[in-house]
Amino acid sequence: MNTNSFSNAGNIALDQATSTMDQAANLTQRGADAVRDGVQQVRNKAHDLGDHAVAYIKDEPVKSVLIAAATGATLMGILSLMVRSGRHG
Repeated sequence: MNTNSFSNAGNIALDQATSTMDQAANLTQRGADAVRDGVQQVRNKAHDLGDHAVAYIKDEPVKSVLIAAATGATLMGILSLMVRSGRHG
């Protein structure tokens, strides 16, 4: 092989490497865009759920307090069981 053949082979390898890097950069950008879109959708959903919760609390304040108290008592019961079982295990 002569020097020209090595040069051509080097140029071909460089072109392929550049193409592969461009594809990787494109995939990375698409992935970042997809993550960004997903995060925005979650934020929007959380905001909507928060608005819905506030409206429910305004419409049903007593029921909301009772639900919150029952939820807190349930969570404390679960936590208490976990702590007790951790001591005996």
